[in-house]
Amino acid sequence: GQPLGPRRLSQKPVPKLPNMEAFLSDALVKLKKQARGCLAPELCLQAVRACTQQPFAAGVRRERELFGVLLGSGQAEALQYLFFAERAMHRWATATGASWQRAVPQPVRTAAVIGLGTMGRGIVTSLVKAKIPVVALEQDGECLSAGRRAVMTLLEREAVKMEQGAPALDFRDPGRLRFAVDLSALADVDLVIEAVFEDMQLKKDIFRKLSKVCKPGALLCTNTSALSIDEIASATSRPQQVLGTHFFSPAHVMRLVEIIYGQHTAPSAIATAVQLAKVLRKVGVVVGNCFGFVGNRMMFPYLQQAVFLLEEGSRAEEVDQVLEDFGFKIGPFRMSDLAGLDVGWRSRKGQGLTGASLPAGTPPRQRQGRRYSPLPDLLCEQGRFGQKAGRGWYLYERAGGRAARPDPWLHSFLYHYRDAHGIPARAISPEEILERCLFALINEGFAILAEGIAAGPEHLD
Repeated sequence: GQPLGPRRLSQKPVPKLPNMEAFLSDALVKLKKQARGCLAPELCLQAVRACTQQPFAAGVRRERELFGVLLGSGQAEALQYLFFAERAMHRWATATGASWQRAVPQPVRTAAVIGLGTMGRGIVTSLVKAKIPVVALEQDGECLSAGRRAVMTLLEREAVKMEQGAPALDFRDPGRLRFAVDLSALADVDLVIEAVFEDMQLKKDIFRKLSKVCKPGALLCTNTSALSIDEIASATSRPQQVLGTHFFSPAHVMRLVEIIYGQHTAPSAIATAVQLAKVLRKVGVVVGNCFGFVGNRMMFPYLQQAVFLLEEGSRAEEVDQVLEDFGFKIGPFRMSDLAGLDVGWRSRKGQGLTGASLPAGTPPRQRQGRRYSPLPDLLCEQGRFGQKAGRGWYLYERAGGRAARPDPWLHSFLYHYRDAHGIPARAISPEEILERCLFALINEGFAILAEGIAAGPEHLD
């Protein structure tokens, strides 16, 4: 018995809010923070604003104009390129002649993760979310208890985030997730991912034991971020079953997995890792074996330029701001704090760039005839390991905290460092910051392609 009134949405008036302009301005501020450098979200908001100010037909015209701006933009072209590049990653090929067309993946019905540090916890969470039963292993009861608590906390958070109507995340069932301290618990798993810290002898020792404990067909994967897959594989009796599966931190969030093949890695092992990445809803990129592979190898000169900029007069927050405004989700110094400064420090000590193995009389700011900055090493010597320690390039409210704020201690430290080394501080423009960091990435990318470590530029991108 009620009158129908106008049925078409276009004929209905837009409700007037007394604070409409303030509401939209606040929304724009939030949006610019979340979608740094991206055109589309901002233009979407302009289209919404038009509907509050103009009649329907005029609003639609405005929306079409904004869409035309996006359609002809470099960002649209780049996003389309990225869309197809990501979907082409399953069509992999290696420098040794193996390819996706002839390799058949092995089924992965059960998996194991060794080491429940930051990376291991994230990998366990990813496997559980993909409904692959997991055995999580630590070296002793104390580490296992701490690891178990951290994994359960992560899984509880993920369960809350899952969409309504999705099947519940069943992680309390021992058939789904089991914790152990004895390697014999891995006797029947199809795939093992080792995620202990970056120490070649430790990793080789683990792989030596795995090759005795695991069933013959099991894949033995290492989450190393830089170490040689071939050297790790040399500790086993089955180098054809060894490969790198390098996740990025935090592993349950980041979509990239570098799949690194060694000299002897079987094509079926590569195919299995690519298939696993797909099941985990990640992008698996197959690359060759060299120090740092692709992701970290490109990151080294990028981070190096960022630190050189600090030496010359910039501040960590300025460098991060420029790169985040350009479109990076996180600047180099915030990223280093998140990953842990001690990871790179351990790697540099292993390479003989710092620490006890550094020859006496080595110039503090030069290694192997090239410029070197000891700043990250000096921070680590002060126990400044990043978020986990509550202080790194930034200061945090507590150990494990996430809210980064500029640290007056670091500003003072840099002043004294420059003074001690006779480096005159200068004002550095945002353009110089951006170009030096980006060109370092790009140049390393060209070197990687020239060496055949990646099959094509899409893999790097």
